[in-house]
Amino acid sequence: MKKQPLFSLLLIVCLFVSISCKEKESATNRLLVKDVAEFNTAVKKASPGDIITLANGIWKDAELVFEGHGTTEKPITLTVETKGEVTLEGASNLQLAGEHLIVNGLVFKNGYTPTNAVISFRKNREELANNTRLTECVIDNFNNPERQVQDYWVTIYGKNNRIDHNHISGKKNLGVTMIVGLDTKESVQNNHKIDHNYFGPRPTYGNNGGETLRIGTSHTALENSKTLVESNYFDRTNGEHEIISNKSCQNTFKYNTFFECTGTLTMRHGNETLVDGNVFIGNGKPSTGGVRIINESQTVINNYHVGLTGYRFRGAFVMMNGVPNSPPNRYVPVIDSKLNNNTFVNCDHIQLGAGSDSERSQAPRTSEISGNIFYNDTKDDTFTVYDDISGITFKDNLLGTNGKTSITSGFENAEITLVKNEQGFLIPTSDKIKSKVTISPNVATKENTGTTWYSKADTNIALNSGKTIKVKAGINTLYEIVKESEAGDIIELEEAGIYLITKAVQIKHPLTFKTSGTKKATILFERMMAFEIQNGGSLSLENVSFDGTKSPDYAGNSVISTSKNSMLDNYKLFIDNCEFKDMVVNHSFDVLRVSKGTFADTISIQNSTFKNISGHIAALDKETDDIGAYNVEYMLMKNNTVNDMQGAALRLYRGGKDESTFGPFLEVDHNVFNNVGFGKKNKYKAAMSLYGVQVNDIQNNNFNNTKGLKMHLVVGEPIVNVVNNNYYKSGEIEVTGDEKYNVENLYSIEPEFKEGTFQLLEESSLRGKGTDKKEIGIIAKN
Repeated sequence: MKKQPLFSLLLIVCLFVSISCKEKESATNRLLVKDVAEFNTAVKKASPGDIITLANGIWKDAELVFEGHGTTEKPITLTVETKGEVTLEGASNLQLAGEHLIVNGLVFKNGYTPTNAVISFRKNREELANNTRLTECVIDNFNNPERQVQDYWVTIYGKNNRIDHNHISGKKNLGVTMIVGLDTKESVQNNHKIDHNYFGPRPTYGNNGGETLRIGTSHTALENSKTLVESNYFDRTNGEHEIISNKSCQNTFKYNTFFECTGTLTMRHGNETLVDGNVFIGNGKPSTGGVRIINESQTVINNYHVGLTGYRFRGAFVMMNGVPNSPPNRYVPVIDSKLNNNTFVNCDHIQLGAGSDSERSQAPRTSEISGNIFYNDTKDDTFTVYDDISGITFKDNLLGTNGKTSITSGFENAEITLVKNEQGFLIPTSDKIKSKVTISPNVATKENTGTTWYSKADTNIALNSGKTIKVKAGINTLYEIVKESEAGDIIELEEAGIYLITKAVQIKHPLTFKTSGTKKATILFERMMAFEIQNGGSLSLENVSFDGTKSPDYAGNSVISTSKNSMLDNYKLFIDNCEFKDMVVNHSFDVLRVSKGTFADTISIQNSTFKNISGHIAALDKETDDIGAYNVEYMLMKNNTVNDMQGAALRLYRGGKDESTFGPFLEVDHNVFNNVGFGKKNKYKAAMSLYGVQVNDIQNNNFNNTKGLKMHLVVGEPIVNVVNNNYYKSGEIEVTGDEKYNVENLYSIEPEFKEGTFQLLEESSLRGKGTDKKEIGIIAKN
């Protein structure tokens, strides 16, 4: 009985010590850090189970190295105080090295990495990260301001790493968004898992180097990576035509969704790839694609494709020709590969033996296309065969009742009905379908990928989406009103008003200028340009007249100019029902002048007149490194009159033989070109000079007393249709290069115009000769 007080005292002391130890342990587990110095100290002291927390706020110019050795049970974690309230900005990045690390909740925005990666799974080639997880992190528009400076956003090395539920959106400068590197043996057979990430919109880059995900390189083509890419959502990732570039062996792509992506999942190098259960949604958007097979032992099964319109290398399905005895870094022939049990709904192009040429002369061998459904309710034959396909076995494939193909066996027509399932997909049903078409519940959606706390809403503001601002005629009233404008606003000019610009108007966000009535307002300008499109700007001009008589007596003026510096953001330019006249104060006065490092998604010029101009409408030829780069994706000229222009109406250039992009796309339709191209300073010696343009549709135009059309064709089987045009007392159509082209219905009839206009007389024999049965040349407005 006397020992009880002593025992009780000891028990109390032990409990006190135990509680104190746990409190001390708890205190060391959670380390709140408020700057880089505190972070570095915390990393040095971190033990398994510790959690380093970045304090709320902006971490400016923060280059973090997170290294340590946790365990499976007790990883070391880097997280944030409040998700969404900690941002790494300016010159910031993160390097990971060690074992069993977790990174959670970081946001990179308003800056760019000063090194070659935003987040890297290695400190150097010797110190890698293994068994590490990157989750719920954000990289949003974290771009180097120089468009052509390369960097990556996530570089994955080591082994057994997981990258999941991250939001990665808006890469615009050169470089792949995410890479898996295999450049050391410690990163081969890595068993990485990339899952449930949201890859947000990536605009067209206009050159090679715009992939969203690349696994390996041509140098590691035969190494086994064993990376699993599962349940990720690719939302309009349009950087180039290889959305995913597989360049190693034994990788798996499952349950991913590709939404309106202008490109394909490409097995560029490497063998034994599995593509299973993915969804490709095109919604009829141009150039949307599916899967492209190159190399050996590739398996494509159970995928669903709908509304894909891409052709050539961007087809809904593409099986390439290869190079005989090819080195790994060229085009290894397709051997022992399968396309089985896939579904294609309203997809326009299935391409077999694609890329066949004198080098890629080896057709696919010992391969199989079986059990697939090809349904298209508007197009009968979706198959294009470029070479011998006797090495492909076809069996048990279904076509709709209207479907047909030149392939003689392995296809059967069937009554097919589309039924929308609970996921919203149109599912083919038929008595002849042996296995019911299903979409896995694991397939990625916009909702089940990325983070729950960072918005996926589009942030781009469209032209003509803002308020209308009326501006009075006068001196620099346009200059002043633009400083008060917001993105999407419409600047409304007074009918027949005179506007003088003595300071170039800076277009830093999307803006529209239009005249309110039928009589165009006139803009005169005393600087070398009226409008300068800066990074982030787009411009729409409607019903406005531009007069060059007040412009300075300098060579090289222009109405519109892009920034002299590289522009990270793609811009748009729309010109409709405008007039450009008397731009001859000195030579080389252009309507549009662009700079190297600038790129337009679209330049559209319609229903406009150009008269007495010493330069060009546009010389889009500033990317001269001949690496496949160019200045505009879609160039449209429709229903315009070009009269007395000393330069070329258009110069459009894409040099080099790179096949990673498929622009520019050119459409020239129902225009009149009169006395164009004869100026001594016109170095192109043509009314229109086209080099390397990939799609050329030139139709229904009237070339009168004008220089000829020069066209040089290179790489990628360009599509060239020069049809139903009239050349009267004009130069020839000169086509060089070894690619095919189509020139037909070329007339040489004197056009009879109504007095004072370039509209055809009612009795003109050129009426009704257009491809659309309308007149050749401009179409008169009713």
